[in-house]
Amino acid sequence: MRRVIWRLTLLAAIAVSASAADEQETRERLQQLTREIEAITRKQREDEARQGELQRSLRQAETEMAALQARIDSLEADIDATSARLDTLASERERLSARRDDQRAQISRDVRQAWQLGNQGQVKLLLNQDSPQTLSRVSAYYGYLFRARQARIEDFRATIDALSDVVLEVLATRKQLTASREDLEGRRLALERARQERQQTLAKIAADMEARGASLAQLEQDREQLESLLEEIEATVQELQVPENVQAFAERRGAMPWPVSGRRSNSFGRPRNQGKMVWHGINIEAQAGSAVQAIHHGRVVYADWLRGSGLLLVIDHGDSYMSLYAHNETLLREVGEWVTAGTAISTVGDSGGRETPGLYFEIRHKGKPVDPAAWCQR
Repeated sequence: MRRVIWRLTLLAAIAVSASAADEQETRERLQQLTREIEAITRKQREDEARQGELQRSLRQAETEMAALQARIDSLEADIDATSARLDTLASERERLSARRDDQRAQISRDVRQAWQLGNQGQVKLLLNQDSPQTLSRVSAYYGYLFRARQARIEDFRATIDALSDVVLEVLATRKQLTASREDLEGRRLALERARQERQQTLAKIAADMEARGASLAQLEQDREQLESLLEEIEATVQELQVPENVQAFAERRGAMPWPVSGRRSNSFGRPRNQGKMVWHGINIEAQAGSAVQAIHHGRVVYADWLRGSGLLLVIDHGDSYMSLYAHNETLLREVGEWVTAGTAISTVGDSGGRETPGLYFEIRHKGKPVDPAAWCQR
């Protein structure tokens, strides 16, 4: 773009040097060139404004995707818990049904026994007893039978009530499960729409950047923005005091775990973008949604979306050491939270414009990038 403007300006200068006889033509040509320069400048401003709008759309889409994915994970956990509860209720219903059948059979036997004996038979049996002791024992026996029969009837009623409650809870749980599954399906459809919108936005951004030839400038600008962010963090965050029971970051050199398992697709310090830039970190290819873990004890000092990095999380480990985790799908920790080595801090994604899922990982000391391979386990 600058070359075009420079050439047009040069043509304008040549036009000015034309002979006086061509003054009118020269003036008209100069005015035309001025209008062309203004049009090019205006188009450049429009392109920059469009880029800003597309970046805001991308940020909104990826933020919504992160929220939708978190809600989907929560719904899946609820569905698992509800399904487990439904299994428990089914077992309880079977147990109560069997108990009800046993109690019903016992009560039927009691009824037949009472009918066979009859009230008059009981009275006759009592009147035929000559001995008061025998009469007392027989009366006590009949009293025991009556109370036992009454207790079985009460137990039967309680079982029926409990079974009715379980049946109602089963119906309610099934209804809840159906609603959760419908909600989950709706969230998944919304997530898919958000992903499609994201892909469309990325395609527009890529087309605009290709048309303007601004990919290198964009990368450099994103890098400068990240550097500026880290400088601001270092300037504002108080120096961490490493607890006595936690080994210092520097002492863990070569022994820390990688934040996620996967193939490392580049080497630290190697050229990128046709040799015009170098890699300050490591790209780790991993499945979307995989847990990203903190490599060492520290405090989260940044957890937000950043152009070029997508959903970014930064941990301050003290002694001027920091670790960066970019292009996440979701962020599981907030600014100010303390984490330990192995704590899940995010999930792998492709935010910030990545074409495939993966994690971009950096380690910095006093603001300068250092090779993660020298600090993490080989």
